[in-house]
Amino acid sequence: MYSPDDTIVAIATPPGRGGIGVVRVSGPSAREVASAIAERAMPLEPRHATLTHVRAGETAIDRAVLTFFPAPHSYTGEDVLEISAHGSPVLLRAIVESAVKAGARLAEPGEFTFRAYLHGRIDLVQAEAVQDLVEAVTPLQARAAFDQLEGTLTARIHEIDSALFELSARLEASIDFPEEGYHFVEPGSASSEIRDIVRELDSLLADASRGRLVREGAQVAILGRPNSGKSSLFNRLAGSGRAIVTDIPGTTRDLVTEVIDIDGAAITLVDTAGLHGAATDAVEQEGISRAHAARRVADLVIVVLDRSRPLDEDDRELLAATESGLRLVLGNKSDVSAAWPIQTAGVDMLAVSAKSGRGLDELPRAIITALSGRDRLRDTPAVTNVRHAEVLSRAADALRRAAHAAEERTAEEFVAADVSEARAMLEEVTGARTPDDVLHAIFSKFCIGK
Repeated sequence: MYSPDDTIVAIATPPGRGGIGVVRVSGPSAREVASAIAERAMPLEPRHATLTHVRAGETAIDRAVLTFFPAPHSYTGEDVLEISAHGSPVLLRAIVESAVKAGARLAEPGEFTFRAYLHGRIDLVQAEAVQDLVEAVTPLQARAAFDQLEGTLTARIHEIDSALFELSARLEASIDFPEEGYHFVEPGSASSEIRDIVRELDSLLADASRGRLVREGAQVAILGRPNSGKSSLFNRLAGSGRAIVTDIPGTTRDLVTEVIDIDGAAITLVDTAGLHGAATDAVEQEGISRAHAARRVADLVIVVLDRSRPLDEDDRELLAATESGLRLVLGNKSDVSAAWPIQTAGVDMLAVSAKSGRGLDELPRAIITALSGRDRLRDTPAVTNVRHAEVLSRAADALRRAAHAAEERTAEEFVAADVSEARAMLEEVTGARTPDDVLHAIFSKFCIGK
């Protein structure tokens, strides 16, 4: 993956201009890099901020604050130098170039955090939480990521693994002394202990779908025929006039998106072109094609029906096309006389008015309920990462096999093998035993400098 033996450098702050920009250096030559770029005769004092000039060659280019963190008490577990300079991209690039000339190389995406993982400063769950915390766009996302960074999930996994380790040791002792049979662990006791652990894993996994919604958000497409009020509804939910609203049918020709925070989940709203079968204009036809594409990839669709006009064939086709997936059906324009009763559509429906706001207070909760099965996302879920959920699910399956084998009085070797497989799955979650390709896939998604 990466070479852990050399010294790396990167800009650690986002691209662009700002009051401060940070360049991070990590590796065995961090001290030499500091000596090469700083106009300071005395060595830097560990963990003390030092104001000095930084150089590009022999020329001073900025006044910066340098902080040196000696190994192992640093983010990466190596010698680390952090240079806080003025946030000009030109200056920061010049500092990086000076560090490279002094023996460092440019860091790969996620390489600083990868080194922290290699040196045991954090485990893999915490490393992934670093990226989640950087990318968080809602307070609940940030809180869930921080909980994992603090080791809450890791602690629960370690508790489960400790129980499995103790059970595994007794099973191995029984295997080593076959004349004793299940002397060290009785079949009934083994099965009971294993099923208790399975319940612990199932408890973690029970909230995984809600956790994934918190971590990844969801895409919600708003569909309906022209002038049904889709764009007005979109603007209401977005809290701004992002979509053009007129009385002219077919105003929306392309997809309009906006990310909003609903109860802590990042929801990407998609306003679409009006759906109808009479479109002849090439641009409108392309808009309708994109609307159908958005419908197919959306996690949830909101079907908007205009109750001020009779239901027509376009409405019925849309209801039929969306009945197999997650959807909410809204009867819009409830502020005017209805052309048909709600029962006519033959589906559960929420009566709203995008114009007056009537009924829209209930919509955010209905969206969250449809996506998560709960009406609120208040509590921070323990499992938010789909990788964690999949591996923990495989661990639970292995333990169910072990419990069944113990109940059937199968040879201890088979029970122990399934318990060992479950422990390997737990180690894959935390990174104690994770394939290189999985590690590369995880850290390659990080930004450079983190």
